[in-house]
Amino acid sequence: MKVEIWSDFICPFCYIGKRRFEAALEQFAHKQEIEVIYRSFELDPNAKREATQDIHSMLAGKYGMSLEQAKSANADVGRQAEGVGLTYDFDNMKPSNTFDAHRLSHYAASHGRMQEMTERLLYAYFTEGKHLGDHETLTALAAEVGLDRDEVAKMLSGEDFTQEVRSDEQEAVDLGIRGVPFFVINRRYAVSGAQPSEVFLDALKKAWDEQSPLTILNEASESADDAACVDGVCATDGDKQKQ
Repeated sequence: MKVEIWSDFICPFCYIGKRRFEAALEQFAHKQEIEVIYRSFELDPNAKREATQDIHSMLAGKYGMSLEQAKSANADVGRQAEGVGLTYDFDNMKPSNTFDAHRLSHYAASHGRMQEMTERLLYAYFTEGKHLGDHETLTALAAEVGLDRDEVAKMLSGEDFTQEVRSDEQEAVDLGIRGVPFFVINRRYAVSGAQPSEVFLDALKKAWDEQSPLTILNEASESADDAACVDGVCATDGDKQKQ
C-alpha cells in the first residue's frame, strides 16, 4: 500500500505531521508493506533564496500581527513539536526558497535515499538553523546521508530534477491540495494537516481493509463431479466445465 506525503522543508507542521504519522505507522500491523513517498510542495515558490527577515518578522508581516504575537505563535508551535520529540529553534531558522532542496530530495530518491534526505533536511532547518537555499549546505547534508558530494554539487548547479518537482506540484493542484502536510493513502483516502496519530492509524486500517482480498471463511464441497450448485454455492458454466 502506498502513502504519498506532500510537504515542504520549511513547514513546521510538516515535520510534526511526519512524526505523528510515523508513530501511527509503528502501531500498524502491516507497516512493512507500506511504501512511503514524499512529494514536493513549495509554500512560497517566489521566496528569495536569501531572506531579509527572520522567521518571526516574516510571520508577523504575513498575517498582520505584532512581532510579539508572532513569537508567541511560534512558541506554541514549538511546544507542539516538543510533544513529538522535536526541538524547534525559531530564533535561528533561516527562511529561504526550497526549490533546490526539493530537487535534492528527488535526486536522493533516485539513489534510494529519499527517506534519509527528507529527515536530514527537516532537522537541519528546524533544529540546526541550516540555510536550505545554500548549495554548499545542501551538498554537505547530502553527503551525510551517503550521497556523492561531487555528483550532488553538479546536479545542483544545473536543472536536473526540475521536472520531478514541478510534476509533484502540478499533481497537488490537480488533487486540490492547498496546504501541507497532506497525506494521500492508496489514492483513495487523504488526511490533511498534522493530525493526531490515531487519525493516521484509522486511515491506514481503513485503506488496508478495503484493498485486501476477500477471505473465504468456509470451503464448498461437491458430492458429484457435475454438480452446479453445492453447499449454497452456484458455479458458473465456465467453472462447471473446468471441474
